[in-house]
Amino acid sequence: MSAEATRPRGTRAARTRAPRVGFVSLGCPKALVDSERILTKLRSEGYQVSPSYESADLVVVNTCGFIDAAVDESLDAIGEALEHNGRVIVTGCLGARPERILERHPQVLKVTGPQRYEEVVSAVHAHLPPAHDPFVDLVPPQGVRLTPRHYAYLKISEGCNNRCSFCVIPSMRGRLASRPIGEVLREAERLAAAGVKELLVISQDTSAYGADLRYAGGEWRGGEWQTRFIDLARALGSLGVWVRLHYVYPYPHVDQVIPLMAERRVLPYLDIPFQHGSPAVLKRMRRPAHAENTLARIAHWRAQCPDLTLRSTFIVGFPGETEAEFEELLAWLEEAQLDRVGCFKYSPVEGAAANALARHVPPAVQEERYARFMERAAAISARRLRRRVGRTLRVLVDAVADGAASARSEADAPEIDGMVRIADAGRVRVGEFADVEIVGSSAYDLVAECLSSRDSSRATS
Repeated sequence: MSAEATRPRGTRAARTRAPRVGFVSLGCPKALVDSERILTKLRSEGYQVSPSYESADLVVVNTCGFIDAAVDESLDAIGEALEHNGRVIVTGCLGARPERILERHPQVLKVTGPQRYEEVVSAVHAHLPPAHDPFVDLVPPQGVRLTPRHYAYLKISEGCNNRCSFCVIPSMRGRLASRPIGEVLREAERLAAAGVKELLVISQDTSAYGADLRYAGGEWRGGEWQTRFIDLARALGSLGVWVRLHYVYPYPHVDQVIPLMAERRVLPYLDIPFQHGSPAVLKRMRRPAHAENTLARIAHWRAQCPDLTLRSTFIVGFPGETEAEFEELLAWLEEAQLDRVGCFKYSPVEGAAANALARHVPPAVQEERYARFMERAAAISARRLRRRVGRTLRVLVDAVADGAASARSEADAPEIDGMVRIADAGRVRVGEFADVEIVGSSAYDLVAECLSSRDSSRATS
């Protein structure tokens, strides 16, 4: 329903419809949160969000610029928006290099970099003035979100202090800038009160949270909390929702969160971007904590929390990677037995230090190593999932269609991990928890029966 249709009688005369903004959000969950913040601001000013190019008065494209493939996708998306609408504002990581955008699309109305929320809103104002209606409350307390109602991303910081040789994120998003813990916890509390069942904690370096603020204290619910990783986990664990930790570097203090996972105060799930298993390659990558004995740490974590799920991403074909170093990676992967694994073939990124390294790996060799890596990872995943057959799990339902449901267990993050497929969903509903028994598995997914449906069918037989 439009704002005009809900205006009380007796107010000022009808005006033209609310301005409509189309929005394209590309890239990682951190960029998605940026999009949500921009849309929340625009909605609060009376703008409507358009579902199509044609019905929008202008379009905002939030870009990604991490690797060449992402740059190409962003440039293509800008071109598509220009073709179908013609009035386009560009923001996001690729906006930190405006010359790349303007070289191909000089007709865009404005280019801003990442986290430039006010610049984006100001550009919208300049090209599409707001028509705010003070009689209508357009924005819910938790803000506008682009995720389903039952889960939300909680961004705790911007930027990064690491200087990985393959990455240009610090030059795009700046140095680490943590949000004060009280601010983060109040947002999390609002989300939980609005019905969110799962909070996905994200940043560029979650385990470094608060270091830039010298772990300053903050107040929440009448108590004092420090702006640091472990205090954040403890506080979020008191909200009664699933809390999933992403982008965690394996610094020593990460060990402190494992007991919270064993107690299920936060989900027994760690997303750690290990990137490689060869110390020599990790050194060339300039990875933080690359000297840590990660295999011993993993064994220690699992001894404390046997149900711990570990997900990670890796790069194959990094400059100088020898066959022996790649075999080190495969051996590391076999010993680590990670549950969820993603892999990228190294791609040069404009401005990255790794571009200057010697002995770039030929594309054909990269492709062959990628295939070998993924084959090994799939075999490990299949073995680990088979161990869950026969177990009873609590799952969160993401979708229901034609009597079947797609759900996720504690071990499954949305969009990037596998899922639990329920053939006979019974009365389960999207956004609710359900208890299921695992009856089958594949390389990445589980097959389950809903306990309530099965029990009711037995009762009527």
